[in-house]
Amino acid sequence: MLELYLVRHAIAAERGDEYPDDSTRPLTSQGMSRFRREAKALDGLGVSVAVILTSPLARTRQTAEILAESVKSKPSIVATDALAPGGTAAAVIQEVGKHARKGNVALVGHEPNMGELAARLIGARAPIEFKKGAICRIDFDVLPPKGTGMLRWFVTPRMLRKLA
Repeated sequence: MLELYLVRHAIAAERGDEYPDDSTRPLTSQGMSRFRREAKALDGLGVSVAVILTSPLARTRQTAEILAESVKSKPSIVATDALAPGGTAAAVIQEVGKHARKGNVALVGHEPNMGELAARLIGARAPIEFKKGAICRIDFDVLPPKGTGMLRWFVTPRMLRKLA
């Protein structure tokens, strides 16, 4: 069985003149602080992750690093273009397949990709809205296209911070 955690990156700097290249926009100090509390709550809930697959963009890499530092399992981090804006669900599923035997994989990405991916993985018709820092867990016996996942839980950033 595979436990797959989908994570939208935390609060990032606004687009604008300071970051003309969107791929370099970092997390804000508030975004880092809030996500540290969220990741601490995940650890408190016993969430274990073997590997974190992340978009190569700065804000997702930073979110992945905070998650990796916060959980006891100390997962490795792998950047993949499949999770970058414009990546496809098929490419993400292929990447996940490379790590599925590890049992617990986290994906850190962007909206609308994460919401669309979650919907596809569980067989829903409409995307699921991921606020910045939102996380869901989907369990699989068999990865798509041969199987669909079971949504085990979906938590908002505020819920996780309250748990911390």
